Amino acid sequence: MSIVVFDPDSTEDVDFKDRMRHPAAADPAGGMWLSDTEPSFIDADALRKGRLAKLRAWMREAGYGGIVLFDPYNQRYATGSRNMFGYFLRNSTRYFFIPTEGPIVLFEYPQSYHVSMVLDTIDEARPSKLVWSSVSGRDDETAGPFADEITELLKKHGGGSMKLGLDRCSHLQALALEKRGCEVTDCQGEILAVRAVKTPEEVRCLQTSMAGAEAAVAAVREAIKPGVSENELFAIMYHEVIRQGGEFIETRLLTSGQRTNPWFNEASGRKIRPGELVALDTDTIGCYGYYSDFSRTFRCGPGKPTPYQKSLYRMAHDQVQHNIGIVKPGMAFREIAEKAWKIPDRFVDQRYTSVMHGVGMHGETPFIAHSMDYETYGRDGIVVPGMVVSVESYIGEKGGREGVKLEDEILITETGIELLSRFPYEDEFLDK
Repeated sequence: MSIVVFDPDSTEDVDFKDRMRHPAAADPAGGMWLSDTEPSFIDADALRKGRLAKLRAWMREAGYGGIVLFDPYNQRYATGSRNMFGYFLRNSTRYFFIPTEGPIVLFEYPQSYHVSMVLDTIDEARPSKLVWSSVSGRDDETAGPFADEITELLKKHGGGSMKLGLDRCSHLQALALEKRGCEVTDCQGEILAVRAVKTPEEVRCLQTSMAGAEAAVAAVREAIKPGVSENELFAIMYHEVIRQGGEFIETRLLTSGQRTNPWFNEASGRKIRPGELVALDTDTIGCYGYYSDFSRTFRCGPGKPTPYQKSLYRMAHDQVQHNIGIVKPGMAFREIAEKAWKIPDRFVDQRYTSVMHGVGMHGETPFIAHSMDYETYGRDGIVVPGMVVSVESYIGEKGGREGVKLEDEILITETGIELLSRFPYEDEFLDK
């Protein structure tokens, strides 16, 4: 009897025309594939345990007995669990109790406990006390039972500390907890600080998410032609994100022609005309819920870019490249702001709001403001290895016909930076 040796990392049977597929056979005979959101080269167990260990180390240092997480992004960071993500972004009815030491308890939407109880980061599931309370006008009735249950868990597993962190909730719930002796603290900012430095497995997730987003942008670039609408292009991008194993896109930032100036218009039914610019920002939630955030601007043919279009593009390109070039581990946020590319006066009014911002499960800490905005938006801090940031540029003058959006994502390493977004720039704009 011959033995068939199966190599899960082999790519001999992969059609590379189909862009990214990660072959990993659960059953060689059946030819099974893992989901593209579960690539074989990412150790999901290490991913979950590494994040939870970081979170609990911060909790111990800060003296927390426990935290209650309502934010689906924080829930996923702490446990790896997701359930009806979009729904719970607007409904704070699913929550976790996480003690510094002891069992993690999920308070879940009815009949959906099985979705998360396969994870070894979750010890127990109970019905949520807050399901439908807001839509039923019963928040005042549910706040008490909610607080009773959380307070009991904190007393039992909090190690003697009654300090309780909440990332978000209604004031009724916070007041009810305080009435029962809990020292309630808003911990959202502290959690984001914990999340700012990525583990090696998180970096792998970010790289995989980026590969899917780049495939989506390539599909958009191929589809640009006169008469196609912004919505049609956005649909192509969204389709490809999902096809590559991504989950959703946070914004609809894909515009053309006059709608590229100012930035932050969203995709519409407008049809693209020959010679116009098409600008987009990915803002994509991909592999294991990790964000990919880069921007590109294209041109609808035929013909060549105008001198004005080329000048806008070159300035945006110069801004991104200059600001990537100044970043070093150990550098202060304020120093980056001061050394950043100087925006020409006529483009200052419509500048992008940050020089660069953190990336993880969404746009995160740090947020590095322009020097002129530092007192309003900036804060002090240091760039350290393991941070991932997106370096931004928008160049468009007030009253101008068009604008250019470019952005790249980088990892801060021990010795410098590593470029995570590798989608090429447009040669036709950069040629002399």
